Amino acid sequence: MSQASVDAVLAEVEEAADELVELALELIRVPTVNPPGEHYRDCAELIGRRLEDFGFEVDYPCPRQQPSPAYPRVNVVGTRRGEEAHPMVHLNGHFDVVPVGDGWTVDPFAGVVRDGRVYGRGSADMKCGLAAAMIAAEALRRAGVPLRGSIEISGTVDEESGGFAGMAELAETGRVSAARTDHVIIPEPLNVDRICVGHRGVYWFKVSARGRIGHGSMPFLGSSAIDPIGRLLEKVRTELRPAIAMRRTEMPVVPEEARHGSINVNAIMGGQAGLDPQTPCVAHAGEAIFDRRYLLEEGFEATRQEVRDLVEAVAAEDSSWRLEIEDLLTVRPTQTPDGDPLVQCLENSISKLLGRPATLVASPGTYDQKHVTQIGGVASCVAYGPGVLEQAHQPDEWCDVRDMVDAARVMALTLLDLVG
Repeated sequence: MSQASVDAVLAEVEEAADELVELALELIRVPTVNPPGEHYRDCAELIGRRLEDFGFEVDYPCPRQQPSPAYPRVNVVGTRRGEEAHPMVHLNGHFDVVPVGDGWTVDPFAGVVRDGRVYGRGSADMKCGLAAAMIAAEALRRAGVPLRGSIEISGTVDEESGGFAGMAELAETGRVSAARTDHVIIPEPLNVDRICVGHRGVYWFKVSARGRIGHGSMPFLGSSAIDPIGRLLEKVRTELRPAIAMRRTEMPVVPEEARHGSINVNAIMGGQAGLDPQTPCVAHAGEAIFDRRYLLEEGFEATRQEVRDLVEAVAAEDSSWRLEIEDLLTVRPTQTPDGDPLVQCLENSISKLLGRPATLVASPGTYDQKHVTQIGGVASCVAYGPGVLEQAHQPDEWCDVRDMVDAARVMALTLLDLVG
């Protein structure tokens, strides 16, 4: 890279700071709440129009199977081709947001700036990051930098519910694949001086119990399905959870507490839950849903077997207890390879522009890197973007304007290094 090109690109990012903020506000004002998946096409077309203004060829790949006919899914992808097809850098951001919830002091979809912060649902997670990626790529064009490789930018749906109609669809159809994609940056809110190189694994499962209904005044004539569920919850608390807490990953997962595995009870249901009025009946059915986050070192098969052993131990305590396990969701742990060139470029850009070394971290939860690597086969994938991780899904969610500009500068310099 020539110093003149570096200076010109960085100057264009700074010049576009107000434009960056306004783009983020426009995205926030489209209430793309998932579930159920509202206003997806409106937001995709907003992104697409801006990408066309920035010189990208734009198309709107829709999932082959629509999970909700009432709320159609649509993604958007923009491509700017250079002298060669490779290297290809793909910048991806999801534009769906979680429901608003309680506790807001600002309108979650007004899109406002206060005291140097952009407020609104999806500001941190991750519309400000998507806007920063778009401005970063545009800065190269405005600076007159010819591309030796190519740049793609995508806005995808449903990440908050697994990403299967979004990035998974792009990977399954080969749009993001090892054959055509060399590097992927996902601007999730991991802080502007941190590079996220992976995430823990996920195993969601449901345990169902069957009992025998009976009159509530004579429960000895029935068999409550809630009893084995209660016993399972006790063994999870007193046996499984302490065992999990003793294990620690070498992956740089943040926060520190998340370097251990975890298990959370997502839901408990049984008997006449939700019925009004109640009747005097012994619960004939019960179930509990669990969220097990496991470590790279634990492995999925061992994690799954540990759960099954625990359930079988509960069932063996009483011959009338019948328990079944259903797997709901499995996500394998993901980690970017050591020495990855994308990581090195981002580290150099952060050090040069922010004056401090980058920190490599891993996410406690999952994001679309799982689909990029495990379906698309693209190993060179990281999350890097503006925003504080702890702000994701919070009331009065915000993203710092200066961090947005700095993240755009870092991404622009990285693009210049890889494809400029």
